[in-house]
Amino acid sequence: MFSALPDVIQDELQQLTERYGSPLAKEVDLQATNTFDPLNKTDRYGEVCMVIRRKDGRLLTMVKSHYPKGTYRLLTGGISHGEFIFDALLRETQEETGLQVTVQRFLTAIAYQKNARMDGLTSVFYTFAFLLDEVSGELVAEDEDEQVEDFRTVTVADLLTLAEHLEHMDVYDSAEQEAHWGDWGRFRAVAHRAVWEALQV
Repeated sequence: MFSALPDVIQDELQQLTERYGSPLAKEVDLQATNTFDPLNKTDRYGEVCMVIRRKDGRLLTMVKSHYPKGTYRLLTGGISHGEFIFDALLRETQEETGLQVTVQRFLTAIAYQKNARMDGLTSVFYTFAFLLDEVSGELVAEDEDEQVEDFRTVTVADLLTLAEHLEHMDVYDSAEQEAHWGDWGRFRAVAHRAVWEALQV
């Protein structure tokens, strides 16, 4: 799928595709000039995106305490070097929600490049999104370090509204904050649009 990934991860992606369906694959040039979380973290090569469908059919989103007000998004969690994608998916779902889930679909796989026009097409980060159905459990962020402030559910159509908000985050108090949240928001918007697109099938 993405040739820059280690062979063992490419093999796992093939197995996940066979089990949960072919994901919508995208390669995106972020055109970002600064570093920001999570692209600047050296303990991971990518993240899982947990598209959790609650029992009423709505999708789970969250906001963290340090985010600009009202910035809800789909849940994500890092994949450590040497960790399998599926293991990270189950671990992060438990840590961030406390819910028991079943994996339904492999929705999208995204490779991000940064400053591709300047540095060449080298992927710097990956997002792998899966549709998960809630089975049981109490919704609570078990990992306090995640700083989850609130959860909210949305419809599939609302994903485009979230993407618009992320792409145009008008919350800046300084040029430094504009660079950070602007690039971060455009990065986060990519997965929301890709998940929305995948869920149309």
